[in-house]
Amino acid sequence: MPNTDDFLQRQEQIIDTTGWAVTHVLPTADDPDTTAPFAYTVGLTAHDYPELITAGLPPEVAHSLLNDLARRVYDKAERFTHGQRISDLIAGYDAIIIDGPPTDELLPAMAINRYGREKTRLQQLVWPDREGRFPWDSGYDFDPQAQPLIAQL
Repeated sequence: MPNTDDFLQRQEQIIDTTGWAVTHVLPTADDPDTTAPFAYTVGLTAHDYPELITAGLPPEVAHSLLNDLARRVYDKAERFTHGQRISDLIAGYDAIIIDGPPTDELLPAMAINRYGREKTRLQQLVWPDREGRFPWDSGYDFDPQAQPLIAQL
């Protein structure tokens, strides 16, 4: 198992090469049900963009979606706004971006440690259920804790 120094060194290499890295936070064997898995970027803050975060998705899916969004931000200077629908990210579904602060459930610790809490802004990629409903919609098909939110729409 790599130690923290190895992890930070690898993260630094990825940020230097790509402009950002994706970090995953997964439930542990000691705490399997109290934390939804989430992933977030580290590195966009250095370029005056919010870090991107998403919750409740398998790590490989979250990683791919965040890389796609980060590429738009970093390579094309695309800016997302609170409530913006994105129709070309998840095949057959819209996703929505929401702005908000870090929360106890969605804490981008590596970004905060790197840039400070006051500089670290977040935008969350929120995904729908199979019927296209979001966590704030009536009838959303998942438990609210499956996809914790940094803010409401």
